[in-house]
Amino acid sequence: MPLNTTMVGAQTPAFAHDVDARWVMAYGAGLHDLNPRYMDTQGCDVVAHPVFPVCLEWPVILASRQLRGFETVTPEERARGVHAAHDLHIVRQIRAGERLQTRATVIGLQAIKPGAAQTIRLDTFDESGALVCRTFQLGISRGVAVQGEPAWLEQPPALPAPRQAGPSNAAPSAGERLAIPVPAGLAHTYTECARIWNPIHTDRKVALAAGLPDIILHGTATLALAVTRLVDARLGGDPGRVRRLGGRFAAMVLMPSTLALQIDGEEDGVLFFSLFTQDGQPAISHGFLCFDGGRD
Repeated sequence: MPLNTTMVGAQTPAFAHDVDARWVMAYGAGLHDLNPRYMDTQGCDVVAHPVFPVCLEWPVILASRQLRGFETVTPEERARGVHAAHDLHIVRQIRAGERLQTRATVIGLQAIKPGAAQTIRLDTFDESGALVCRTFQLGISRGVAVQGEPAWLEQPPALPAPRQAGPSNAAPSAGERLAIPVPAGLAHTYTECARIWNPIHTDRKVALAAGLPDIILHGTATLALAVTRLVDARLGGDPGRVRRLGGRFAAMVLMPSTLALQIDGEEDGVLFFSLFTQDGQPAISHGFLCFDGGRD
């Protein structure tokens, strides 16, 4: 059954989260990222990994599937939904000890060749009502139709793009390759540390029933691994410099394996990157990380 464009403009309630040091540290440890900024409760204010907002957004994303316009979608059709692209804007770092609220708004729905393309905006606020971060997330429901003309509440912002665009899906050369190991069991560890429970990442029976070759790593974990490597390699280990990040998700990441991070270029405070699976397929294409010159 089709998704209905009446969902555009619908908004979830705000979900509250207490972000304590235990959660922040667990998220970093789950990625094998022991940056002192995430871990040292004695030496500095503990801050969250730049991709940590996905933890706050997950229950809100689940709630968005109960909004108007979803009434006729079957469980089998829901299982065809994939996280296709991510664009996270960081107004300021998240610090341990904060109470934050996150809500989702459906801002766009249209039919594309693979199925229904839905864009949601996820806003996270602090207790004063100030915006902390905002994500524009594209989801594609494969083989699902759309009822109604394409509808938009607002257009998502343009993504950063290099002035000299190159082939984003070309395999990385040996001189440009940064290896990222993906150990067996990482999806289970990430699930618990991020508090993002989706059985295709932890339950082999469910993954196989969904048509996958095995359990696969979360797209957000794959993105976070790349961001960790970029922060360490290009930002002097300072996550406070990250202001925006994202990319398009493509090939599945199996475990254990080794990813290859290719830094495609740097222009005007933006690192452009691609991430390839062990067999050379693009796990993340059109990747970008925007940064400034110093810490918060």
